[in-house]
Amino acid sequence: MSEETDPQTAIDAEREKHAHERDERVYEHTAGDEQEGIPFIGAGPGHPRLLTVAGKEALEAADLVVHAGSLVNSELLDAYCDHAELVNSVGKDLEELVPLMRDAYEEGRTVVRLHSGDPAIYGAALEQMDALEHEGVPTYIVPGVTSAFAASATLRTQLTLNETANHVAFTRPQGKTLDAEDDHIADFVGMGDVTTCIYLGTHAVADTMGRLLEDGVDPETPVSVVYHASWPDEDIIEGTVGDIGAKVDDAGYRASAMVLIGDAAAGAGYERSYLYGEWASGDRGTDDSAGSGPSGSETETETTSDD
Repeated sequence: MSEETDPQTAIDAEREKHAHERDERVYEHTAGDEQEGIPFIGAGPGHPRLLTVAGKEALEAADLVVHAGSLVNSELLDAYCDHAELVNSVGKDLEELVPLMRDAYEEGRTVVRLHSGDPAIYGAALEQMDALEHEGVPTYIVPGVTSAFAASATLRTQLTLNETANHVAFTRPQGKTLDAEDDHIADFVGMGDVTTCIYLGTHAVADTMGRLLEDGVDPETPVSVVYHASWPDEDIIEGTVGDIGAKVDDAGYRASAMVLIGDAAAGAGYERSYLYGEWASGDRGTDDSAGSGPSGSETETETTSDD
């Protein structure tokens, strides 16, 4: 490839542009709009029915679908992409993928880039989009359901629960792509009221739990591991920080599992919220108390389902 079309050169140029100006399309479209260009679609966690309507419509109109290999359920590809040319992106670098998508788009073909989960969570969408935009090919994102949400639904609980978990952390463990000093899992778990969702760490569950124990985390802290959330072979392993590592090792899983740490994953310890009480229904007493919940917070006036 020439310097003008080298992906790294394009990424560097677009990244510099992002630092100084906001793309005008930000103000012209919402996330649900159909837009010009190549959509980068989140396929969701696995089950074909968990693909968004926008994603389904884009796939059904596609001539070429570049997909994330086995990370995308083949049933989803069969359901929505059987008419299109399919290209597996696994093993292909940007130097191959960017010209492939660019050339197809410039030939007038309808191109879709299909990622697993949601592109915003541990995806590598932006670098591809920047490389394509630098080549004059417009792109946009279609959100998907991330695996933490599918795991929560499978476990029939919430990631946030009143008086149990006020925060959610999406994180990953140290390894080849994350230095030890950037691993904050122990910090999140140590806060106590955080549901910690570990991505890309199935192979290292035992090591991660060992580090948590060394950092003083209570070994009885609940942990739920959901392998292939929403797939036909979904499996659930329940345990604690003290024993979940051995259980996952025994199961033989090395990838594609979501690890949820904290009481909320078990649906335990929460208190009834104020969402459906007299205050929420409008019987709030004097004008002085209007807009404030029992704790004096105004934020609950905007609550629909968070608690």
